[in-house]
Amino acid sequence: MLIDTSAHRPGSSDTQAAPSRRRHDDAPDTAVLFDRLASLEDGPERDAVRDELATAWLPMAHRIAGRFRDRGESIEDLRQVAALGLVKAIDRFDPSRGAFESYAVPTITGEVKRHFRDRMWALRVPRRVQELRNKVRVARRELTQNPGSPEPSVADLAAHTGLTEEEVAAGMEALESFSTLSLDAELSSDDDGYSLADTLGTADASYDVVVDRESAKEGLRRLPERERAILYMRFFEDMTQSRIADRLGISQMHVSRLISRSCARVRADVLGQRKTPRGGGHSATA
Repeated sequence: MLIDTSAHRPGSSDTQAAPSRRRHDDAPDTAVLFDRLASLEDGPERDAVRDELATAWLPMAHRIAGRFRDRGESIEDLRQVAALGLVKAIDRFDPSRGAFESYAVPTITGEVKRHFRDRMWALRVPRRVQELRNKVRVARRELTQNPGSPEPSVADLAAHTGLTEEEVAAGMEALESFSTLSLDAELSSDDDGYSLADTLGTADASYDVVVDRESAKEGLRRLPERERAILYMRFFEDMTQSRIADRLGISQMHVSRLISRSCARVRADVLGQRKTPRGGGHSATA
């Protein structure tokens, strides 16, 4: 049974009201220490009192951290976060406002929740979606707590939580999005196991060819018929410049110039950089 030492504070009277009830039977009575902390200036003595308070209330912070176990974070890290929240509560607590525990519990709990919200998600997720995830997670746990209970459907979860089926679906998707996998993560334990990277496709260069051909069609239509014929024989029938020259009765050098000029005009047309021909000849730059 805890002994009330508040009546023995300096300056207190025997008629002083009894302290408010605490949530835990093992909550330490540190009212004297908090009064002393409030009266001290920054310095070694104040730091020592602050450390003593933190040590006294640390078990409560650990209890709060334990409520969040099995959520993807180690209990040691959760206790560190809860301890940080405890220190903040000690620094901000005003002894004249009531019992420390009433102030510290929401402060520490909020610190742990912020840790999950801001540090644990691999991707930044809106708070609303995080709240949907938590509601769905709790509902699934409650609906499957009895042995042999079937996995609840979206409709079951919606009825249990009061959410719409669309909101439940968003929460379920967020359940699988809390953390990310490395591309090197093994997805199979077999000898011929494969990683996540092995399941990803690669860029198909053929798509670029299709885009280029569609882009060049309009420029090809604008070429004179002979130049279109030369490009067709060269690039579609894979004829050499010499064979093209023999078929058309012109020199191989002239065929080469026509191919270069035609390709340049089509390329410039595709890029929107076609220039007006000058003089009697044709000129264009890619």
